[in-house]
Amino acid sequence: MTTPQQFQSSDRRIDLDWVRILAFGLLIFYHVGMLYVSWGFHIKSVHRLTWLEPVMLFLNPWRLSLLFLVSGVATRFMLDKSSLASLAGARSARLLIPLIFGMLIIVPPQSYLQIVESLGYSAGFFDFYTRHYLAFGAQFCPNPCIVLPTWNHLWFVVYLWVYTMALLGVLALWPAGADWLGRKLAVLLAGPSLLIVPCLLFVAWRLVLFPAFPSTHALFGDWYNHGDHATAFLIGFLLAKQEGIWRNVEGWRWVALVAAAVCFSAFILVRAGLFAPSPALKWAAASAYGGYQWLAIAAVLGLCAALLHSRRTRASLSDRRDLPVLHRASDRDHRDRPSIA
Repeated sequence: MTTPQQFQSSDRRIDLDWVRILAFGLLIFYHVGMLYVSWGFHIKSVHRLTWLEPVMLFLNPWRLSLLFLVSGVATRFMLDKSSLASLAGARSARLLIPLIFGMLIIVPPQSYLQIVESLGYSAGFFDFYTRHYLAFGAQFCPNPCIVLPTWNHLWFVVYLWVYTMALLGVLALWPAGADWLGRKLAVLLAGPSLLIVPCLLFVAWRLVLFPAFPSTHALFGDWYNHGDHATAFLIGFLLAKQEGIWRNVEGWRWVALVAAAVCFSAFILVRAGLFAPSPALKWAAASAYGGYQWLAIAAVLGLCAALLHSRRTRASLSDRRDLPVLHRASDRDHRDRPSIA
């Protein structure tokens, strides 16, 4: 069991490094899987893998919220090393420059292939890029409706930048807000409330916002995604330095895992169409989905905190600048050995 002294002496969070590695790894496999399931995607394979859909549904509710939470933690620790202005500049450079590059160079081939597959567009890529992609319009609407140029899956970068700038604006007006709110939130989430209170928020977004504002990733009007992802980002930011919360997360990991399995099973059973449709059943499915989101995140965080891998392997995969180390006793006594909690 990790002691308070071991948490307080940390200068890096190895557990969250691994969470970040895991989450980005899952993103790769998830988007490959999108080619083979029945849901809409930019391009599709002629082959369908029906067994893959439950696996994708297992990941879908929490994979991006987890990334926003870890980004919130990283933002909090970056703030300790810089002023609000310098952090705004650094985050803008690290997010907006890759975003612009991606929109101009990486994304266009995917948009072109989507137009070719969906509409039988016969002109070449150069014609598409010069005449349509940079036209800042919706020439190919309504099916599919792509406003060009587009950020496609780079929407995460846009949202993270917006959340960071909004947060820094609040902190400019209320410099003590991060620590004060973090302490209050840590008290609120003590004990089993860690699993209950955030679940209520994610369930509320699913019940209230999702029916009215389905996911678009278009930034404006995407209120369900903002409620979901901004909540995760703020939870990570506010709790980043609350050592007791992270011990609480680790301590409740098995309860979170079992509860997540129950919620996911309930959601899948409803989705499978085994029951007669009704408003109550839709409410239950949305509640199970929202609860599963947070419980799965809590389980992942707790398990990664308890099962640290070797520092040497982690260092080869992760940028070392953002997240502080969570040292364990074995880390300090045996620097070159794997640290397993």
